[in-house]
Amino acid sequence: MPIPFNKPFIVGKELYYIAQAVLEGHIAGDGSFTRKCHALLEKKFNASKVLLTHSCTAALEIAALLCDIQPGDEVILPSFTFVSTANAFCLRGAKPVFVDIRPDTLNINEKLIEEAITDRTKVIVPVHYAGVGCEMETIMEIAGRHGLFVVEDAAQGVSSQYKGKYLGTIGDLGTYSFHETKNFISGEGGALVINNERFIERAEIIREKGTDRSKFFRGEVDKYTWVDLGSSYLPSEIVAAFLYAQLEHIDTINQRRQEIFNYYQQGLQPLAGQGLLQIPHIPPACNCNNHLFYILLPDEQTRDGLMAHLKNKGIYAVFHYLPLHLSKMGKILANESKRLPITESISKRLLRLPCYYELTAAEQECVVKEIEYYFSYNE
Repeated sequence: MPIPFNKPFIVGKELYYIAQAVLEGHIAGDGSFTRKCHALLEKKFNASKVLLTHSCTAALEIAALLCDIQPGDEVILPSFTFVSTANAFCLRGAKPVFVDIRPDTLNINEKLIEEAITDRTKVIVPVHYAGVGCEMETIMEIAGRHGLFVVEDAAQGVSSQYKGKYLGTIGDLGTYSFHETKNFISGEGGALVINNERFIERAEIIREKGTDRSKFFRGEVDKYTWVDLGSSYLPSEIVAAFLYAQLEHIDTINQRRQEIFNYYQQGLQPLAGQGLLQIPHIPPACNCNNHLFYILLPDEQTRDGLMAHLKNKGIYAVFHYLPLHLSKMGKILANESKRLPITESISKRLLRLPCYYELTAAEQECVVKEIEYYFSYNE
């Protein structure tokens, strides 16, 4: 049987909770399962406030509104990220200012942030690649000195930690993804984490189409109306019900991801020791959720050759981000032409291996053996 790159899974009462939501007669947003997810995430991650959204993209868009992004404002972010990181702020008229990444963690290089700051800079958006935390202590210090907001794109970092704090709970705002490729899934889905309490009331309004509907349902106002910009950012109760069943098993899922990561790490260490490839680096300050396992090959030709070989054997390994600063829209919106050598090199050499909850040791053995075979055949 083919080994896919990703495979959705059921770990608990997902289908039972969906049926329960239907029987309760409420499958639109902000029902009982949404509230249960909020409470669980806030308690588990020691977060001030969490609001479910229909995607991490939606959470980023709310964050851009909360930061009051205006046309001409600048936002600092890595080019090695998903398009939503930039889109959310560019939709408000911001100019993306792309910064290169570190060669070890593939996260934004914190040492390059300060030189990218101008009098138009408003937000820094660190992206926690592969669930490994950025150097948040340095980033928060820089933001504090310059009066900037920090919005963590922790789409891949749900349940990861940096120096004992959960990713997404360190900056002013954080965003999570529960897309089917993530550790904890609901098909589509996301969450906004609000750490700066000044944003809580307005976040509720933006999320509810710009109305004070949440206040109405809490009995704080006798009617609700349009009071701010906003959109429909709520997930349905069907999505929340599926997600809640997953969140009940956070520790079980984390343990399984650790086992998968450790198998790849141990199996591929001999090839890494020979200098044929590189495996992920996790700094001591980071407790990683093992969201994905990637290898870095010496060059693009080797990466593409290995990817083709694995596909021919029914194993679907895939590359990742194409640099945003080299994309059509990236060039237009950034309004500049620059080289980010580490980003460009990593993008051409990175290969992500199959990684999902139900991946078996036998399947991982097959992946490792085929990688070994490729190098023995191409020596």
